[in-house]
Amino acid sequence: MAELNTGGGGKKGGGKVRSKKQNSRVDLTAMVDLAFLLITFFMLTTTLSKPQSMNLGLPDKEDNPDKKSDIKVDENRTMTILIGENGKLVYYMGMLNTPIAGPKDISYDKEGIRKELMKRRKSVLEYSASVGKPKNGIIVIIKPSKKSTYRNLVDILDEMAIVDVPTYAIVNEFTPEETKLLAAK
Repeated sequence: MAELNTGGGGKKGGGKVRSKKQNSRVDLTAMVDLAFLLITFFMLTTTLSKPQSMNLGLPDKEDNPDKKSDIKVDENRTMTILIGENGKLVYYMGMLNTPIAGPKDISYDKEGIRKELMKRRKSVLEYSASVGKPKNGIIVIIKPSKKSTYRNLVDILDEMAIVDVPTYAIVNEFTPEETKLLAAK
């Protein structure tokens, strides 16, 4: 048989020492788990922090803007809310020159405008039922002044949603009497 030369010059066990190569495997299980936890966390937080919006129906643009069409509404069903500066809130039922109720200053809380809206909504439904039109509910006209804040308008719109007022409109036209009413301290 032939001898195998190990490169050691004839000596047994001498020569270069070679280290064993070990397979270095990194266990990435923890990293994968962390990645999935982060993904689910961010998916959850984005679904929970969606901005809330309120539906606001606006009328279609008219073909002829010069043509003014007045809509006749039963004054027994109409409530007008005037929003002034510094959180001032005034309401009246019917027409201002011959009001059914008010004009009266009222607060934004649940014991103020919400309670009044619920009471008026119920009385208007009773009135409509007695006239033979039980589906006709209260109509609220919201009039924010130029000095009112956006927050006050949003608070009133929230109250419309809470009380479930079927018909309301935002109007920015004030009569001189309404302007005086808001200016009164």
